[in-house]
Amino acid sequence: MILVLDDEVRPKYRYLGPEIAHFIDESEYHVYAEDRDHPPIEDYDGIVISGSTASVYEEGYPWFEAQMELVKKCLDHQVPLLGVCFGHQLINFALGGEVIEDRRRATFVEMTTVESTDPVLEGIESIVPVLHSDLVVEPGAEMEVIAETDYNEHFCTRHTKAPIWTVQFHPEFTERVREQPSDWSDGEYSFEECNATRVLENFEVYCHR
Repeated sequence: MILVLDDEVRPKYRYLGPEIAHFIDESEYHVYAEDRDHPPIEDYDGIVISGSTASVYEEGYPWFEAQMELVKKCLDHQVPLLGVCFGHQLINFALGGEVIEDRRRATFVEMTTVESTDPVLEGIESIVPVLHSDLVVEPGAEMEVIAETDYNEHFCTRHTKAPIWTVQFHPEFTERVREQPSDWSDGEYSFEECNATRVLENFEVYCHR
């Protein structure tokens, strides 16, 4: 079983966390932004941390510290962990990285994989959907870059010694939810060119191997 932690702080935008769970066959969905009380992480095969309209450098969210401790616990206990968008930023921030405010992007972007053989990015096309305003500009300790874009060299990362991955894009954002609040624009690409949901499938396969 994979635990999906929804970090969205605004209920109006809390539609992507359930989409992550939708694309994972065996998952348990939990709104972490409202309730930190869930079974021990060691009870799960893996953990996914969702996106959020919050920023990791903001004050006023007391659960940030608790979730950063959760990241470190996953690291210590070798529990597979995947961070999506805000999750990507929080994991790197928790491990000493730097996250800054940039500009709003809600469209497809093209990424370049740095590592040719990564179990989570395996088979992923270069066109991926993004919904974000912040960027990781310095990865956390022992987090290495596995994909980049022309505007961010730390677009996807993984830990060198633990099963921890992070992706700045939203693998769960598909045509199913494109009409939800997001300011989305296809730009020059389309969903037909995108198979980003495979990230979640790959992560599940890794967790259950």
